[in-house]
Amino acid sequence: RNPKAKEPRTPQTFKYDKPEVKSAGKGIVRLCQTDIIRGAVQVVRKGDGDNNLHSHTGMDGFWMVLKGRVRYYGPGDVILGEFGPHEGIVMPRNAQYWFQAVGDEDLEILQVVAFDREVKNARVDAEEQKFDVGSAEYFQGRVS
Repeated sequence: RNPKAKEPRTPQTFKYDKPEVKSAGKGIVRLCQTDIIRGAVQVVRKGDGDNNLHSHTGMDGFWMVLKGRVRYYGPGDVILGEFGPHEGIVMPRNAQYWFQAVGDEDLEILQVVAFDREVKNARVDAEEQKFDVGSAEYFQGRVS
């Protein structure tokens, strides 16, 4: 037996229901989390999204559209891609990006992030925030 091995964690179950986002342009539904991975769905009102170019120091992000459309931008507002349902992008740590909901409906996008346990994760703003990113509404996914 490996003395460094930890006891197994209890599996987590969840169910996503779209919330009614009221006070912010974005709502985040927390689905599950361990010490190395986190899952959430971001609900972004049409035309809103991440408001400034930024990166994350210790976190890789997997993004897949569930409903709606999204456009991702890199430095200089270069378009990295536009994605619809069941399409997406992987954003490696330290890569600069921002995104915007486009199209005729709200965006629902699955975000799965993996943490580098050797690096302190921090959001690094490359441009000034247009609005407080901390103003997003948070919701808890239901246990299924």
